[in-house]
Amino acid sequence: MTRNRLYLILSLALTGGYAWLIWAFYSHKNSPAGFSPCIIKNVTGIACPSCGATRSLLHLLNGHIKEAVLTNPIGLIIAIIMVILPVWLVYDCVTGKETFYKNYRTFEKTIVKKWIAIPLIVLVIINWIWNIQKGI
Repeated sequence: MTRNRLYLILSLALTGGYAWLIWAFYSHKNSPAGFSPCIIKNVTGIACPSCGATRSLLHLLNGHIKEAVLTNPIGLIIAIIMVILPVWLVYDCVTGKETFYKNYRTFEKTIVKKWIAIPLIVLVIINWIWNIQKGI
């Protein structure tokens, strides 16, 4: 994937993520009981590994860190990405450098190594089981 295509996709994803978060922040109190935007949960009735991430981010926005972690720790990772990534992308675009792209390529090569991929997959599965157990 080229640098420009990656930066475009990430910019669109960030824009969508911020739009979703703003919508959820202002309308979550008006959502019908039992409403879930998760397609997997709506089809299967079972929470996916990222179910609760929006609620986790909303807890963070309200300053409730403990509740955010207990709702879904993936929300913390998403929050960090949503804060750092736009700054990094703008920095690269303004300076004409490819620091994020180079790090992304290195990450892409590193994450496929079994000794890294397997523990990450196990963590996602544990989070998934935890989500199901909590009844998210």
